[in-house]
Order: sequence, then C-alpha cells, then structure tokens
Amino acid sequence: MSSTSTTSAPRVVVFGLGGTIAMTSSTGGAVSPTLSAQQLIDAVPGLANMGIAIEVVDFRRRPGASLAFADLTDLHTAAARALADGAVGVVVTQGTDTIEETAYLLDLLHYRPEPIAITGAMRNPTLAGADGPANVLAAIRTAASPHARDQGCLVAFADEIHAARWVTKTHSTSGATFRSLDTGPLGYVLEGTVRMLNRVPHRLTVPAPHRADTATVALHTVTLDDDPTILDAIGRHCDGLVVAGFGVGHVPEPLVDTLTALAGRIPVVLASRTPAGPTLTRTYGFPGSEQDLIGRGLIPAGWLHPYKARILLRALLAADTKPHDIAAAVTTAGGLTEPTAWPWTTTSNNDRSGTSRTDA
Repeated sequence: MSSTSTTSAPRVVVFGLGGTIAMTSSTGGAVSPTLSAQQLIDAVPGLANMGIAIEVVDFRRRPGASLAFADLTDLHTAAARALADGAVGVVVTQGTDTIEETAYLLDLLHYRPEPIAITGAMRNPTLAGADGPANVLAAIRTAASPHARDQGCLVAFADEIHAARWVTKTHSTSGATFRSLDTGPLGYVLEGTVRMLNRVPHRLTVPAPHRADTATVALHTVTLDDDPTILDAIGRHCDGLVVAGFGVGHVPEPLVDTLTALAGRIPVVLASRTPAGPTLTRTYGFPGSEQDLIGRGLIPAGWLHPYKARILLRALLAADTKPHDIAAAVTTAGGLTEPTAWPWTTTSNNDRSGTSRTDA
C-alpha cells in the first residue's frame, strides 16, 4: 500500500482489480491486465491538488470476466478494514464486464456509511482518448465526498454517479455504457465537485457468507418456444435459480410444470429479461403468466433485474438464509414489499448512523 499525499488529509483507499483500465500489450496486439494500481493512479492528472491522501492496494490483476464471489468477499473485508482505520471512502478499479454485478454484491455486503465507488474504463491505456484517468478521478472525488455517504456502493463513470442496485451496462463499447434505466443517475461530478440530485431511499445489506462452499445459482433466460428439457437439466445442479421471463414475467406454457417442480425444491426467482421495467404480480392469469407462476411458488423480482437477482439469491444462500426470508428479501429488494419486510436491519435515507446487521 502506498500514498500520494499527506496523511493529515482525508484518506481514500484505491483497490485495483485489473480490467481494461489496467490493460496493455507488449507486442502491440491484444491487451491483458498488466498495470499495477499504483501505475493507474500515477497516470491520473490533478490528484496532487485535490487535498486527498490516496492509498493504493494492488488487490488483483484479472479481467472483469474472471472475478469471483470469493474475490469480492475478500475485497469487502479489506475495504471494511480500511474504512474502520479511518479512510473516508474506497475506490475500486476493475473490468467493466461485471461492474453491474460486483457493485451490487459489494452494496449488499457493505454496511458502513462511507461510500465505495467502483469505476473502470472502456478504452484501454494504449488507445487515444483512454477514459480510465478521468473515471478514476471522478471515483476518488465521489469516495471522498460527504454527499456520497450512506449511499452504499456507487458506480462512478463518465462523470455520472449511479446506485449499484440500479446501474447496468447498456453498450459493449460506448464510453457512456453505464446507465440506470429505471431511475437515472444519483448525481454527477461537475467542475470537480460531487453533485447529488437524488438518494437511495434505504440501504439493504445481508450478513457475510457463512458457507465455506459457494451456492450454485443459475440464470435461465426464456426464449421463444423454449425447451423444458434444457431448464430441467440446469435445475438438477442448482441450489437456486433465476428465470428471466418475457415482458412482465411470462414463460412458454411447456415450461410451467418444470418450474413448478423446481420451485418445490429450490428458490426460483422470476425476473424480466427486458432492459427496464418491473416484473408484475397480478395482471395476467394465463398458464405461464406472472400470476400463475407466483401461485406455483416462484418469487417475483419486481424492479430487480436478472443479473442482480442472481447476485442477491446467491448471497442469501451463502448466508444460510431461511427459505421464507429469501422470499421476503427478494420482494423487498425488488420494491414489491416495504423495507420493514427485509429480514435484517435496514437504514433509511433519514438515518445516517450506518446499517447494522444481524445473523440470518
């Protein structure tokens, strides 16, 4: 760990995980993560004049696609330790492929009031117009800002600040790829200042994993004329399943019996495969509709989209959450039930003391 400023200034700890933002090539061809976190920080102009002490941890050097739950659990432990030691915020640099998932997992685990700001880059450092330095600068400003406290894990990208629970990657190459389609960003970094225009209404956190082994949770995206034998084969090897259905939560009728059987054995969450909008609960009543499937034991995800629903379900299973608490947690996270239904302590936007947690 190293510092780029004086220890008397507010302190932000930057954890580097690799990703496009840290990728170079020694041959001039395809790139891979080679730069250290310190090298990333050294490439950011303007840091010395911010009045922020920056400590750097070279935590991982992996593509975003190769990060695992264990990496994020270890990262959360290290980040919580840094914050307990007096840091005002944490920045994570990583590959953009999985930011919408890693950010949500960290958000679920992060019970302290200090912000964790995740960022990365869409253009690697070998390209003209690489966006990494600007994104790192914005993330550091976000992590150091008192206005970002009590907002959990945030994604700072292209001078926008997004809540982890709502953000998604919308484009494979665009520098403006991260968007919150249902809500819009929480705020912006403008003229070197964090401007928050909105806030998350409450914080929802889960206990740290209890299990040494990781739960297996699959995501099945429903398609036209889907084959139930595929779903059945997947379900045999799962501890939990997320089904991304058509529209507001519909599946082809031939899948109904298979899903009914699976919901009797493991938790099955019903989400929507559409980029925005919620899963409904009582509008349609045909076989394979959202109302029919919920009546058969599937858990509606509400506004929680499939990738995040899978993260939540796996985190709940890893914490040995009871089945009835799993259903309450999913519907609460999806906005279908009030925060009072969350199985653990929540923090509202009016409570600035930080979220405490109890065991599942």
